[in-house]
Amino acid sequence: MSADVRPIAESELHDWLRAVHTGFLTATRVTDSDVAQRAKYDDLARTQGAFDTDTGRCVGAFRSFAQELTVPGGAAVPASAVSNVAVLPTHRRQGLLTRMMQAEFAAAAGRGDVLATLIAAEYPIYGRYGFGPATTLTEWEIDVPRAGLDRRLSGPVDGGRIDLVDAAGFRRIGPGLHDRLRAVTPGAVDRRQRWWNVATGLEEMSHRPYKEKFHAVYRTAEGEVAGVAVYTADDHWTDAKLPQNTVQVHDLLALGPQAERALWQFLCSIDWVLKVRTGYRPPDDLVPQLLPDPRAARVVTSADFLWVRVLDVVRALGARTYEVPGVLVLDVTDGTGPAAGRYRLDAATGVCERTQEAADLRLDVSVLGSLYLGDASAVRLAALGQLAEERPGAVALADAVFRTARRPWCPDVF
Repeated sequence: MSADVRPIAESELHDWLRAVHTGFLTATRVTDSDVAQRAKYDDLARTQGAFDTDTGRCVGAFRSFAQELTVPGGAAVPASAVSNVAVLPTHRRQGLLTRMMQAEFAAAAGRGDVLATLIAAEYPIYGRYGFGPATTLTEWEIDVPRAGLDRRLSGPVDGGRIDLVDAAGFRRIGPGLHDRLRAVTPGAVDRRQRWWNVATGLEEMSHRPYKEKFHAVYRTAEGEVAGVAVYTADDHWTDAKLPQNTVQVHDLLALGPQAERALWQFLCSIDWVLKVRTGYRPPDDLVPQLLPDPRAARVVTSADFLWVRVLDVVRALGARTYEVPGVLVLDVTDGTGPAAGRYRLDAATGVCERTQEAADLRLDVSVLGSLYLGDASAVRLAALGQLAEERPGAVALADAVFRTARRPWCPDVF
């Protein structure tokens, strides 16, 4: 079968959305509201469709949007966030995704994007386009009775306080709090207005109906908003009329360990609640060790999350800071994009430039993406055969240079 790959017109949004819903197995029904939201928020110049030339129907979808990604050191780097990637099962293995990805990389170069990012629904697909897993996540389930917390203490012990606010209150305080958090969180991305509208029920997607949530806000003793937990609870009782409820955390933002401790204490003190699901958290999150009995927090999910694709090596490596000084010459291969070449990185000054010097390390651009935010270990990647050492000691130096004291974390699905 042949297909035409191109940016879509507004009149094709309905058919394009049907392809997205079908590809993600959510639904095939597309409402007028769905189309209106997309027309309002999506940049159609960055919304591609693959159209079967025989039937004219959209059989593949691809979208990108402007994003800011926080990197080690606190800089916000312009990235092209890739989302809504789908190819119908009738048209798989025909190169449609490759054509859409190549068009995106060419457009990203013209826009001056430094990186591309995505959340991979399937692991094996995106490495061949130069993406590497750059952050991971963990979700815990806390057995509240075993945790050892004093459930009589629902309020903070540091002089602060916790208040419940409605969705409108969360909409007022959330954006400022999130901006402060992402400025100090490598791997975090910006949240646009639509994110807040959907999260607080101002706008609703037909395949993801809004469910009312609770919003617990932590304020310091000085009255400063320093954290918020967004959660829901089920309604489960035994035949003996005993409550067996579980709290599901959807979003927890904390500007420091005091706020984090206070919010977890509050969530574990709610009457009728036996379990707390933490939602997706950084893998080195404080929550297990905040409990008197850390074994009460059972890992239920541990997986890759944000994937990074370096487009401009000089600007990407020059944007972040490094843990230790050192000079590395990286020979980067890139079969599908613009990053191929040899680069000299001076970690002391943060200067990266193209060079003809002999390489210290040879690696694919996907491996560079995994190293970029400081989560992956160069030593481990070398042991897996994913990077090659050309100068003795270069792998150990790269491990020390790129790794960060706290692991990067992306709180958002996109």
